[in-house]
This record gives sequence, structure tokens and C-alpha cells, in this order.
Amino acid sequence: MNNKILSKVFGWMFIGLLITFLTGYVVTLNQNMVINIFSKGVYIFLIIIELLLVLFFSFRIFKMNEITAKTCFLLYSFISGLTFSSIFIAYQLSSIMYVFLISSLLFAILAIIGSKTNIDLSSIRIFLFIGLIGVVLSFIVNIFVRSSSFDLIISIIALIVFLGYTVYDVQKIIRMSEFDQIPENNLAIYGAFQLYLDYINIFIRLLELYGKRRD
Repeated sequence: MNNKILSKVFGWMFIGLLITFLTGYVVTLNQNMVINIFSKGVYIFLIIIELLLVLFFSFRIFKMNEITAKTCFLLYSFISGLTFSSIFIAYQLSSIMYVFLISSLLFAILAIIGSKTNIDLSSIRIFLFIGLIGVVLSFIVNIFVRSSSFDLIISIIALIVFLGYTVYDVQKIIRMSEFDQIPENNLAIYGAFQLYLDYINIFIRLLELYGKRRD
């Protein structure tokens, strides 16, 4: 059962990431589209839609039918791709590919650890949540402070938090699959969504730390 659910989870996660990266790259090929997306009103609107989808998805996933769950996940991946296009503008493509490979390797190692460990990771959930809240608050503060050193510290802490979440989420998905009342396909989409967010955040933090910006 574990291998079956994880194969579905990673399959959907791959589809989501593929949509996001392809959308982001294609957008950068059209200058007018870039200008329209990053005009203040449109970009904020897309961010709000992303947040609403996260909330809706998180609270309703196990009450949705399978088609609705898949549609929400794919829609989120697409909208994220629109906002994600900024990295293709800011960073060199070779640097993005390098960080993508490093992120994938690191993510795979953590996913294996999460699926194989016999240690109960539920106890670290509160620490991960506190770390996440701290990162969000620090990010908001740094919008006004604009400290590059503070920004570096935030990126490092955020990276550690989402590395931890990756291991935790993989184990959580496996344990949730043991409950027969949870529809398997919905659980696969839920798991893909959680790990998608973990991967994207790991990728972005590594890109901030090691990516080479365009001149």
C-alpha cells in the first residue's frame, strides 16, 4: 500500500511541477504577457487566488470528488507558474537547471528517509509550524527593513523548515493511507499538493542562496 500511494503522490507532484515550470518559462518568452502579469493589480490578484486555493484545498480536499480535487491541484500549479515566471527573468537558465537538479536530489533523499524511518516524526510538527510562522513574520518585517543579511538568514531558516516538512509529510501521507475512510485518489492529490509546496520552497530557497542572477 505504501509504495502504491507514494507512486501516485509523486506522479501527481511531477505533473504539478512540470506545469508550473513550463508555464513560468513560456510566459517569459512573451514580453507583453510578462508586463501584464507583473503589473501591480494582476500580480496581487494572482497571489490572492493562490492563497484562496491553498485554503480551499486544505480544508475541502477529502470532501471533494476526485475530478474537483485534480482540477484544483492543476489550476494551482498553473497559477503558480504565472507568478513563478519571475525566476526565469531574474536568474540565469543554467543556474535554474543546476539548482533544480540539486533540489531534486535533496528532495529524493529526504523522501526516502521519510518513507523508511521508524521514528515517529509527529513530535516535530509543532517545531516546524513555529519555524514556518517565524519565517513568514520575518519575511513581512524584511519587506520594510530590506536587509540583505536578514534576507539570507530567512532563506537558510526557511530551507531547514521545508527540508524538515518534506520528511514529515512523506511519513504523514503513508500513515494517512492506513485509514480506509480516506479516498485513495484524493489522498494522492493531497499528498502531491503538500510535497509540491515543500519542493517549490526548497527550490526557491536554494536558488536565493546559490542562484546566479542575470546581469
